[in-house]
Amino acid sequence: MYPPQFATMSSFRNILLTTLLTTSAAFAPSSPTLQRTSPLSMVAVDTSEIKNGLTIELDGEPYKVMGFSIMKQARGAAKTTIKFKNLKRGTTIENTYRSGEKFETAEITRKPSQFTYEDENGNYFFMDNESFEEVMIESAVIQDQKKWISEGMELDLIYFKGEVIEVRVPSPYVFEVVETEPNMKGNTAQGYTKPAVLSCGATISVPGFVEQGSMIKVDTEKGEYMERV
Repeated sequence: MYPPQFATMSSFRNILLTTLLTTSAAFAPSSPTLQRTSPLSMVAVDTSEIKNGLTIELDGEPYKVMGFSIMKQARGAAKTTIKFKNLKRGTTIENTYRSGEKFETAEITRKPSQFTYEDENGNYFFMDNESFEEVMIESAVIQDQKKWISEGMELDLIYFKGEVIEVRVPSPYVFEVVETEPNMKGNTAQGYTKPAVLSCGATISVPGFVEQGSMIKVDTEKGEYMERV
C-alpha cells in the first residue's frame, strides 16, 4: 500500500495528464481531407434585367441571350420574347415570357488565356494565363469566333461546371489589313466601302480610304470596322 499522500499525488498527476492530452487533441490539425470549394450562388434576374450576352441556366444547361423584344399589350402585362443559344449544343431556341418572370444566371468562370496554335484536326490550343496549363478546345465550341482568333491573341475562356463552353474574343480589337483593293481616285467618296482581308483571316467591309498595311480597330461582336489607328 502506498502512503495516502502518494496516492493523492498520483491521482492528481493522472488527472493533469488526461487534461493535457484532451486539450492538445482539440488543437491538433485534423487529417487532410479532399474538400471542394462551394460554388458561388446563382443570381436571380427577371425579364426587365435581360440583356444581350447574359448567360443563364435553363434545365441544367447554359444559354446565352442573343436577342430579345418586348411586346406591350393594351390589357395585361407586357411579354418578352427571348432568343437563346445553347452554349453546349450550339442550338438556338426562342421563348416568350410574362413580365417579371425570373431566371437563374449560370455559374460561369472566366479564365484569361492566350491562343497558341491550331492542329491538323482543327483543334485549338490555348495557355491558361494563371496556371500556364495547355487547354485544348474542339473546333465546334469556337464556331463563329474562329475568324477573329489570331496567333498570340489574349482572350477569355468561359467555363461551366468545369467545361469550356465559349471563347470570348476581345472587342474592339486591332488588326492589320493584309489584302484590299488599291485606293483608287474616287474611292474616297462618302459611303464607299470595299472588302478587306484582316491578319486574322476574316473579311470585313472598310471605307475606301483604308489601304493594305493599315491598322484598324474592329468591333468583333458585330464584325464591323470602327476606325483606323
